[in-house]
Amino acid sequence: MRNVIEPNCERCPALAEHRECISWGTGPLDADVLVVGEAPGAGIPDADTWRGGNWTGKAYTSRHSGRRIRRIVDQVGYGDDAYYTNAVKCFPADPDDPSSNREPTPEERTNCRTHLVTEVETLEPTVVLATGKHATASVLAAEERELDGFLKTVLEPVRCSRLETWLVPILHPSYQDVWIGRLGYEPAEYLEAIRSTLEELCDGAP
Repeated sequence: MRNVIEPNCERCPALAEHRECISWGTGPLDADVLVVGEAPGAGIPDADTWRGGNWTGKAYTSRHSGRRIRRIVDQVGYGDDAYYTNAVKCFPADPDDPSSNREPTPEERTNCRTHLVTEVETLEPTVVLATGKHATASVLAAEERELDGFLKTVLEPVRCSRLETWLVPILHPSYQDVWIGRLGYEPAEYLEAIRSTLEELCDGAP
């Protein structure tokens, strides 16, 4: 189900102008793992609902990256116990090509951060699994902390005292194939590292 926090939010005029709908978080509200991406993709208007991205409002499901991250979470054993959202809830259209995306601006990230905080406070997840540099930086910003070098944080749990959860950064699926080897993992070893990290934190939760 979609967890709608602020219907028709218009905090960011440029995002509101180009979106088809707001991609609110989806999944069980008692999930142990909250998966955070940067922003939704454009989606495919005539696709099946699960692939819809911004066209259907489902978070982190559009095209290549969404399918990969959902497959990873399922492979490590948390497919039925994960909630998916994005740090920015609307597709950030490139003004020169509205079908393509751009990076959300710092102001847009700030405007949307309270929505992300509300999701964390509502779900009370044991772990926030942040996919990539920008998602990780957004979670840390809610803690009033800055990201100092992303790659060294991958799979290194960070305790978030304000959000009362663990942050676990992982590689963004679009860059995963390039960076897994550079971090010293084989693909199967990387999956096992995610699984064991989540299992240790979730099993150790009070």
